[in-house]
Amino acid sequence: MAAITDLSGSVAVVTGGTRGVGAGITRALLEAGAQVVTCARRAPERPVEAAGRTARFLPVDLRDPEGIGRFFERVRSDYGRLDTLVNNAGGTPFRMLDESGAEHHARIVELNLVAPLTASLAAYKLMHRQSGGGSIVMVGSVSGTRPSPGTAAYGAAKAGLENLARSMAVEWAPRVRVNTLVLGMVRTERAHLHYGDEAGIAAVGRTVPLGRLADPAEIGDACVFLASDRAAYISGAALHVHGGGERPAFLDAATVNN
Repeated sequence: MAAITDLSGSVAVVTGGTRGVGAGITRALLEAGAQVVTCARRAPERPVEAAGRTARFLPVDLRDPEGIGRFFERVRSDYGRLDTLVNNAGGTPFRMLDESGAEHHARIVELNLVAPLTASLAAYKLMHRQSGGGSIVMVGSVSGTRPSPGTAAYGAAKAGLENLARSMAVEWAPRVRVNTLVLGMVRTERAHLHYGDEAGIAAVGRTVPLGRLADPAEIGDACVFLASDRAAYISGAALHVHGGGERPAFLDAATVNN
């Protein structure tokens, strides 16, 4: 996608864009020609590079509204515009609801729902005044579309994020488009923490209809598409990038019993 979609001259921000899915998104945007600014609380060990180009990193705590405001003001001052915001930062540890107090779960919701809202509001201030408007992409999850035991607050936040994006798409049209990527399982450098060794990752991949986990580059290609003029009439949409989803458990149960 990056090879056939030209984003030269555009400016993109990718929150949490220094590793995992975020780094895949950053690389795809760089390959498409965009200037990319990544942000997170801590700088990466090495900058994200692709196609002979390097993403810029600026530190920010995405749970700090004032810090987010300063970050986007810096982007405006340094680049003069913002064409794409990818709200990628997020995540959660695996923990059953009754194993933590309300404060822990509230922080999960803050990172995965409130922070993207705050960042989107700051980005909108830049985008709606400039020629061409802008595109905001929320990175959602299948956890927001089905029960998520062990990550319940995360799933609730991702469900809210998709609904938020649909409302933003209505309120901010026609200047700013807002869409959601609904991700399934992705093979990142931290996949072993969730799925085990190579055999475990392969076994998990076989539960996906397409037979494997996604590569971060494939998520990046989807982001490039939604950021580009090829998606000029797409807003308020949820694009599922999950390899066909999850095979219903009753199918396997029925096979066993027959």
